[in-house]
Amino acid sequence: MIPVCAVPDLPVGEAVRVEAEVPIAVFNADGVLYAIDDTCTHQDASLADGWLEGCLVECPLHATCFDLRTGRPTGPPAKRPVRTHEVVVENDYVYVRVSVPADSPVVGHGEVA
Repeated sequence: MIPVCAVPDLPVGEAVRVEAEVPIAVFNADGVLYAIDDTCTHQDASLADGWLEGCLVECPLHATCFDLRTGRPTGPPAKRPVRTHEVVVENDYVYVRVSVPADSPVVGHGEVA
């Protein structure tokens, strides 16, 4: 798991970018924490810099919105979803468990080939 921040450091309506193999954005949407890949699938823009409304984040470049629950864009110009990740809170600290890429074969118990 990737450590993100203490829960109080991510207030409602805010996001934080986490540097990882693929950057991840963690959002506090009305008290529920969500994590998605940080880079818009239409063009290289940080979704953590976007505008959050409910469970949608709007890309700061071309106004595509992504659903934080599914990673799917709500309309053009983006056509591909971003990956979603599991958010875990332990001892008042936020962690992200990175999802396996959809195109990676899984071998055994969580081991990627």
